[in-house]
Amino acid sequence: MTDDDKSKLTIHEIMLKGTIIAIIITVPSVTTFIISWVVLNDFIPAVILGAIVHFIAMGFSLKISKKILIKK
Repeated sequence: MTDDDKSKLTIHEIMLKGTIIAIIITVPSVTTFIISWVVLNDFIPAVILGAIVHFIAMGFSLKISKKILIKK
């Protein structure tokens, strides 16, 4: 194996790391949606809060993905 082959990500690593990033994005937004729906007892504000948290999590996941997807 050359150094170029060692530095490439395998399919398994890509799927694992992609799943981790998906969990980082979805869990906070779904949790916020459910909690705010129960507390506020109104669907539309819960959707708005969930969407806001979702986009914030997407911003953080970009930084996280840059750190975990780079293979050294």
